[in-house]
Amino acid sequence: QVQLVESGGGLVQAGGSLRLSCAASGRTFSRNTMGWFRQAPGKEREFVSGITWNGGGTYYADSVKGRFTISRDNAQNTVYLQMNNLKPEDTAVYYCAARSVQFTWTRDQGGYEYWGQGTQVTVSS
Repeated sequence: QVQLVESGGGLVQAGGSLRLSCAASGRTFSRNTMGWFRQAPGKEREFVSGITWNGGGTYYADSVKGRFTISRDNAQNTVYLQMNNLKPEDTAVYYCAARSVQFTWTRDQGGYEYWGQGTQVTVSS
């Protein structure tokens, strides 16, 4: 059974930092794009960041560019999201996702077949 388990969420003041982790089990994703999405209350889920299978390509939503950094450790089957200079508008449930198709990239959440349960990030002003 494939599982993606996020951790690292929490409550932080504006300007603070958090590091999210997503540990995959049940299969390896070392050849697959992985991404982070988020859903704020009353809003649709949106793309935050993605990373290609070897880390050679990283992608960010304009709203987080320059503040968030995505990385991965294929040996640990884990992807990370370092979030700095957090703002209240970053408050959301953050989801990790993985594509089943190897070596391909998309930021369309419909292209991700595996999803974690989400971790809450709350940024106070």
